[in-house]
Amino acid sequence: MNVQIEIDGGSGFCFGVTTAIQKAEEELARSKTLYCLGDIVHNSMEVARLHARGLITINHEQMKELHDVKVLLRAHGEPPETYELAKRNNIEIIDATCPVVLALQSRIKRKYDSIPQGQLVIFGKSGHAEVLGLVGQTHQEAIVVESLEDVKKLDFNRDITLYSQTTKSLDEFHRIIDYIQSHISKDATFKSFDTICRQVANRMPNIAEFATKHDLILFVSGRKSSNGKVLFKECQSGNPNSYQIESADEINFDWLKGVKTIGICGATSTPKWLMEECRDAILRHE
Repeated sequence: MNVQIEIDGGSGFCFGVTTAIQKAEEELARSKTLYCLGDIVHNSMEVARLHARGLITINHEQMKELHDVKVLLRAHGEPPETYELAKRNNIEIIDATCPVVLALQSRIKRKYDSIPQGQLVIFGKSGHAEVLGLVGQTHQEAIVVESLEDVKKLDFNRDITLYSQTTKSLDEFHRIIDYIQSHISKDATFKSFDTICRQVANRMPNIAEFATKHDLILFVSGRKSSNGKVLFKECQSGNPNSYQIESADEINFDWLKGVKTIGICGATSTPKWLMEECRDAILRHE
């Protein structure tokens, strides 16, 4: 079978993840042991690669037991309590929080400090690392909405200020804005701030277009990745013959029967080397 395979040039790590991994690699080259608070990226293969080099993933409970070590904060960001804990335990923080997320944290903190009486709402995934960092700027008072159903529970007689997790869908965000605008009381004010990262948002139309160009799409992404879920949906809308896989081991070669062109793409948490491994596995199978 003579099949053409194209790896999407726009897929792979976003700027924030690239920077976090670079910082981890630089530190490991110097000190051999480095702790990371949570998975450095929502991709088990990349996590395993860095673990082999000495990166140790910990959770918040484990961090409380550590003293006099170095801990890397990944691109998702952390609430203020994490920095306070580090100070108490003499932990050196290597801060790899994405600049886009840091800027959003600052905006939310400033807004919360200036008008604590309104409803500060964040469109995002409840419990997601980035969202925990954002809610932490408001002493846990921000209201997280995951869907239009959650939005309906807001108090439309009180002021609403809306932000978004950086990796959410622009379309969904605009649907939520429209709903609030049409339901807010004339005595209350509504302000929305589009805080979605364009490096992520722009991938959605691009990946949907990429998906239409091929007979089969292999979308390579960790199943924990929020961004991966959103982008895979876009692939499926562009091409129903799309499959999500975490690694080359998950390729079912029956999918390839009668296929002339294959597109391989991935999430902002998918390393290029993993997409290349999937391509190579298909070429070896031929």
